[in-house]
Amino acid sequence: MPATELMMAMQTNDGNTMLRDMSVMHPAAKMLVDLSAAQDVEAGDGTTSVVVIAGSLLGAADRLLEKGMSPVRAAAAAVQTLHEMSHPVSLSDRSTLYQAASTSLSSKIVAQHSGLLGNMAVDAVLKVIDVKTADNVDLKNIRIVKKVGGTIDESEMVDGLVLTQAVVKSGGGPSRMEKARIGLIQFQLSPPKPDMENQIVVNDYRQMDKILKEERTYLLNMVKKIKKAKCNVLFIQKSILRDAVNDLSLHFLAKLNILCIKDIERDEVEFIYIDSFTEDKLGSAELIEEVQSSGSRTVKVTGVKGAGQTVSIVCRGANTLILDEAERSLHDALCVIRCLVKKRALIAGGGAPEIEIAQSLAKQARALTGTEAICWKAFADAMEVIPTTLAENAGLNSIKVVTDLRHRHEYGEKNAGVSIKSGGVKSNIAEENVLQPLLVSTSAVELAAETVKMILRIDDIALSR
Repeated sequence: MPATELMMAMQTNDGNTMLRDMSVMHPAAKMLVDLSAAQDVEAGDGTTSVVVIAGSLLGAADRLLEKGMSPVRAAAAAVQTLHEMSHPVSLSDRSTLYQAASTSLSSKIVAQHSGLLGNMAVDAVLKVIDVKTADNVDLKNIRIVKKVGGTIDESEMVDGLVLTQAVVKSGGGPSRMEKARIGLIQFQLSPPKPDMENQIVVNDYRQMDKILKEERTYLLNMVKKIKKAKCNVLFIQKSILRDAVNDLSLHFLAKLNILCIKDIERDEVEFIYIDSFTEDKLGSAELIEEVQSSGSRTVKVTGVKGAGQTVSIVCRGANTLILDEAERSLHDALCVIRCLVKKRALIAGGGAPEIEIAQSLAKQARALTGTEAICWKAFADAMEVIPTTLAENAGLNSIKVVTDLRHRHEYGEKNAGVSIKSGGVKSNIAEENVLQPLLVSTSAVELAAETVKMILRIDDIALSR
């Protein structure tokens, strides 16, 4: 449980999150932190594995340098081995997608809820893409809303938009609207104020009545224009200059049966497909309603009609620590499905890819001569750090497990991997649904090798002010 710079406790086992919040001083260590962040951007998963592989490669390279040898890169051959042991997957095969998402969640703190979160991740991605033509996924179209209260089992996916702001009902307006016509405004329904702070002194009650009458007329005209555009749901963007609405404007909106939600954040505007207030550009939705669950209120916008598609996932938990970890885990699961959209192939997990790489490179090294053969063998040995670490974390004898894996892969069992359930080596780890996208492994190997190459090219460090 690391602590952030503000000394806030954080409960996580996500590699990128821990490295990002660590206080790292050494330049080479900062490069490893950036490596984990790059893996998170490219694949979204494997952020711990890529740093472990890079560390093992650095150790192997250091031993070669001590012998006076210059390390060579064998990453291209390693990636080719991964492609050979992968098998294609179709996005219409929902069960296979779920198995991949569930594997990424199995190492998380919320692993016991992998059934629920994995299904939501698969459904969310499939709803925002065209399965036939998609080659990438814009995760910005999947909104994750965190609400304290209840348990993770009460989390749900909404085919539409979920807002955390409550409906403004102080004026007696509606809290539910069917066949909604939605308008998003960036101006406020309140009396205008000058840019400079000043003070107006009124010494005559007739002048006061005139000011109030003009204010009333100003607000009424604005509300009438909104109603004239056939708008019955109004989203008002948050402003720090003045109040978004006042009691008088809320009264007028309630009289005209217009549902109002204020303080829409700027980062939420991109989920709403309205940018100007005209009748032809009003958004449409079948239903907008305020619902209460586990002691909190949210606004659901369902049946959205527009050029894009938005899916919202409402995560619930007992406290913010669990919610933050659930969000990170769900993001990893979404990234796994995105990897399958970008490169539609799966490989077995459980250390099987790394052992297969080690075996393949060791065979190719025997066909080489000179220092290149030694360098390829060192690269192969460094890749065994993943199954070794898996075995140690599972409380198994790492030497026995790794040697057994070498034996099985030597005789053609490419999917043999470390099995925690059986407490040893499984001939086909895919039978236990331990699967991962090909892109996660290829990205980890390529990025780790590239980072190690950059570090090895550093001759000295010059400190500057």
